[in-house]
Amino acid sequence: MLKNITMGQYYPVDSFVHRLDPRIKIVLTIAFIVAVFMVHSLVGYAIVLGFVYLTSRMANIPFRMLTKGLKPLRFILVLTFLLNLFFSTEGTTLIRLGFIHITHQGLSQAVHYSLRLMFLVVGTSLLTLTTSPIMLSDGIEMLLSPLKRFHFPAHELGMMMSIALRFIPTLLEETDKIQKAQMARGADFESGNLLQRAKAMVPLLVPLFVSAFRRAGDLAMAMEARCYHGGEHRTRLRVLKITQKDFIACAAMAGLILLIVVEGIIL
Repeated sequence: MLKNITMGQYYPVDSFVHRLDPRIKIVLTIAFIVAVFMVHSLVGYAIVLGFVYLTSRMANIPFRMLTKGLKPLRFILVLTFLLNLFFSTEGTTLIRLGFIHITHQGLSQAVHYSLRLMFLVVGTSLLTLTTSPIMLSDGIEMLLSPLKRFHFPAHELGMMMSIALRFIPTLLEETDKIQKAQMARGADFESGNLLQRAKAMVPLLVPLFVSAFRRAGDLAMAMEARCYHGGEHRTRLRVLKITQKDFIACAAMAGLILLIVVEGIIL
């Protein structure tokens, strides 16, 4: 299951999407999230799905890699679907069996919220898969740079997010190693009820947290040893420039939003 997590991982290939300015990709990801919340029909979700599929092809990322990232969220997706299905009592009744009461509005909300959550994960995964942590950090910092006049720590926030994203694959690899070591010693993470599985996770979480704090301490000492002083007089190897490709990407996102708006008016 740990290998299925794509959030925070970078897929190093050369593509049209990879070469886009990270600032544009961050803004377009936010616009994509807004577009997803504007959808109110299955036709609109089909349009969004087609847009995601075309984007993954242009990014040279296998579409199954994006869908694979949804597997660790199966429990959350099912829970979201069931909570909206059974606890919404408004609208026309579809099924009533004892305490089970399913309405048309409840079914609609369950489908909408589940699909929105799926597309949110896929959209953010596309951002991290096509943008290296360094470029993502620079993009966040430059987008927040106007707030520096109000003493907002833009560079520090960008660095924190970059380090957090960079450590996701590292912590997943560490978790896999610890899990295999515990299983070799007789630990069982698969059988038993929910409470027993939660207790079985304690021997996994304790060394993982210890390792994470140790890595954080080593990173802080390494940064201090190299006289790191944040964004003061910092130069960049790659200077970010908005090119024609970025305008094409913005036009594609505007087209997606326009299609969703038109679809909502017609349907």
